[in-house]
Amino acid sequence: MRMSWRLASRLSVISLAVLVVLIVALWSWRANQSSAHTGPNTNQSGLQGTDMGNTPAPDFHLTDQFGQPISLSQFRGEPVVLTFMYTHCPDICPLTAEKLHQVQLALGKDAAHVMMLAVSVDPVGDTQAAALSFSDAHHLTSNWHYLIGTHAQLSPIWSHYAVQGGMPGSHSKTVTHTDALYLIDKQGHERIFFADDFTNSQLTHDLQILLAE
Repeated sequence: MRMSWRLASRLSVISLAVLVVLIVALWSWRANQSSAHTGPNTNQSGLQGTDMGNTPAPDFHLTDQFGQPISLSQFRGEPVVLTFMYTHCPDICPLTAEKLHQVQLALGKDAAHVMMLAVSVDPVGDTQAAALSFSDAHHLTSNWHYLIGTHAQLSPIWSHYAVQGGMPGSHSKTVTHTDALYLIDKQGHERIFFADDFTNSQLTHDLQILLAE
């Protein structure tokens, strides 16, 4: 028996519709699987936070809490946590310092292969003595440098990293500044940006990935 052309046409339309439904369902399933695997705010490398796209991190040269000259580029070969703070900060900076200490503890022996740098945003109040006292108070004594300098030395660094710092000659106890934390990889590239709401587990997770690269 020959199939009528109308029946054949209807069967073709139905088959096409079923195929479209299957394709859409497969696409949705794969999208959901990808989302579940990477999680929210996670890039293709598995890193959490804002992806900085492997931009080369601008180098700088400052002095740390021990009076030793420090440059960002001298730490090539290990991940770097770069943040900005001031020693007399009443809220965010002490909390960030405590988080960094907890991350060091969470990393265990791997913490020896991660460098943490804090660039001052208060060239007036952040003396060498204040930087050393702040570091000791927050148990940041290993693989940690609190970097200080004059306004002329610090302001170009603030600009390079899109951070607002203290005004020259200001003696205010409160300094308005940008909450910023950058993760820089072993090759000296900016990989991730965090604001002050990052968690210990996020930072630990990302550093473990950068250490393994």
